[in-house]
Amino acid sequence: MNMFKDLDPILHSQLRLSIVSILMTVDEVNFSFIKETTKAAAGNISIQIKKLEDAGYIKVEKTFKNNYPNTTISITSKGIESFEEYVNSLKKYINPKK
Repeated sequence: MNMFKDLDPILHSQLRLSIVSILMTVDEVNFSFIKETTKAAAGNISIQIKKLEDAGYIKVEKTFKNNYPNTTISITSKGIESFEEYVNSLKKYINPKK
């Protein structure tokens, strides 16, 4: 019996995991907040957000605020469930006896 589950490849990327971790603590954030918090390049963040959105883990809304594009991102129930499962799997790697 293998007690080590495969880690979710969508979440097993540092930037995607950072984005989802941020979203676990708030209702929604805008793109700028993610950029400031992660210090990642805008292009890379866009690519990772697209992958998370395609997986159904986050919801992205693009609107305009004072004539400027405004992108807000929030986590979905599937994203919350996947994140919690990922964390629980990771705990088994850290402490396999539990």
